[in-house]
Amino acid sequence: MSDVVQLLPDSVANQIAAGEVIQRPASVVKELVENSVDAGAKTIRVLVVDAGRTSIQVIDDGKGMSETDARLAFERHATSKIRKADDLFALSTMGFRGEALPSVVAVSQVELRTRQEENEIGTCLRISGSKVESQEPVSCPVGSNFKVENLFYNVPARRKFLKSNATELNNILTAFERIVLVNPEIHFSLYSNGQEMLNLKSGTLRQRIVDVFGKRFNQDLLEVKVDTAVCKISGFVGKPESAKKKGTHDFFFVNGRFMKHAYFHKAVIQAFDRLVPVGMQVPYFIYFEVAPADIDVNIHPTKTEIKFENEQTIWQILMAAVRDAIGRFCEIPQIDFDTEGKPEFPTFNPITQRVDIPQPSYNPSYNPFKQHQPAERAKKVIGGWEKLYDQLPEQPQELPMEMEMFEVEEKSPVHYQYKGKYIMTAVKSGLMIIDQYRADVRIRYERYMAQLESQSVNSQRMLFPEVVQFSASDAVALEKVLPELQAMGFELTDLGQYSYGIQAIPAGLDGLNYVQLIQEMLSDTIEKGLGDLHDIHSSLALSLARHAAIPQGQILNNEEMENLVNELFACSNVNYTPDGKAILCILPQREIEQLLR
Repeated sequence: MSDVVQLLPDSVANQIAAGEVIQRPASVVKELVENSVDAGAKTIRVLVVDAGRTSIQVIDDGKGMSETDARLAFERHATSKIRKADDLFALSTMGFRGEALPSVVAVSQVELRTRQEENEIGTCLRISGSKVESQEPVSCPVGSNFKVENLFYNVPARRKFLKSNATELNNILTAFERIVLVNPEIHFSLYSNGQEMLNLKSGTLRQRIVDVFGKRFNQDLLEVKVDTAVCKISGFVGKPESAKKKGTHDFFFVNGRFMKHAYFHKAVIQAFDRLVPVGMQVPYFIYFEVAPADIDVNIHPTKTEIKFENEQTIWQILMAAVRDAIGRFCEIPQIDFDTEGKPEFPTFNPITQRVDIPQPSYNPSYNPFKQHQPAERAKKVIGGWEKLYDQLPEQPQELPMEMEMFEVEEKSPVHYQYKGKYIMTAVKSGLMIIDQYRADVRIRYERYMAQLESQSVNSQRMLFPEVVQFSASDAVALEKVLPELQAMGFELTDLGQYSYGIQAIPAGLDGLNYVQLIQEMLSDTIEKGLGDLHDIHSSLALSLARHAAIPQGQILNNEEMENLVNELFACSNVNYTPDGKAILCILPQREIEQLLR
């Protein structure tokens, strides 16, 4: 039998590696910008065209590369970050695998222009599909200029699975935010199709957070700072009143690297226990400084999953640090034992001092009706009142049979509300129990969907317009769903800097927080994906229905319950909400009889 095991060509091996490292245009932006940060750049510009499909360009003023390094950087596992295996436990750079650039050039066409400060001329290198096409000297500034074009041009199956431009641009902004939030000393700028989206000048961490997510964050941030022998924790958490159900900005960074950590997330949530409603979260920006030997970042190619040696200890420190920040914000008055030079106030001593209980006095013969009632008025009221009742019969008339039946119907309502949550009504097969909130969600969802399809809505003008502010990534998604929001009855006016004025809202939404409503509607839509038009309609309609539906605990009279039940059974699906939750159930008559045996 002939041998069947053989080495894969480098081009195939690089494409396999690209499947893990380069998943979408945002992955290219992340890898290239992190390389620029490692190169010591002070200014980094990112330019994308068609959300990275056509081209991605990253320009920095770092130390650049020599002619040999520029050629070698595109080889697999070629890196300047580590030299031996022990270096993996003392990492101080973002990249170290040597997989990013080979993965990028395996699925795109790349042009690199780079020059070091000590060299008079630089190098221009062109590579397409892992094949070097040309390398020549060129005049260019100090630093590196990467231009990636036609991503996945040679892997059509991967290119076909890319989402819409709005979704991919949103992913680029998300990856960009994770880098800029940990490098406030670097000047970043991002352009999409020639339009400036972010221009973040160097400054403090607090200013960087405000520049990325809006001025409203400045008043909601509480500083977190603790320094121990195990780790150093710094950053900011939001005040309890900044909590939201969705769309919160939660960031963990360790040694300048973004990470996802559900265990540490639970520590922050637990620190806000009983301070925010259940199901709501506060934003946080937490930065850990840990000895490189105590963590392992070499778990996944995306490097967002990190193992800690002292995980439980750090969990306790993190929760204590967040609680300390909350306590300082609350400004709880402390006991002051320094009484020197302060005035003395007399105190009551029950042993040496006696206080007599006051004895009330009253006139037992006092009658306000006898003493203050005018005599003339009394005569006028009392005299002749019997004549008013002369025409009335001595015995009350009996009601007709139909009226008596109506009275019985009123005293025995058709529906019964249980604990302000459920509507209970008798049916032929037993007892039907309906969740009033979920029933109203289904009713309103189908109503809003019908309005979106027919483009017939009733808007209510705001007497005092409110301002809602978005981050750059949310603003990109808003541009796509803005026509659908207007079709639902919302009217938003662009005020610049990703701020919008709420001029009108759909009728029937009185009493809601309109700013939070729009933010959560957008967050729900982003979470489900900016797919086709029907998916956007469904997401917006469901989010609006959840906010406008009858809340659990609201008392309903029999007529309101009757209307709710009738509208529910007029829907296309009476059993489940649009997100698949049960609306009603029936307790069979035979089970009731068995329970009462």
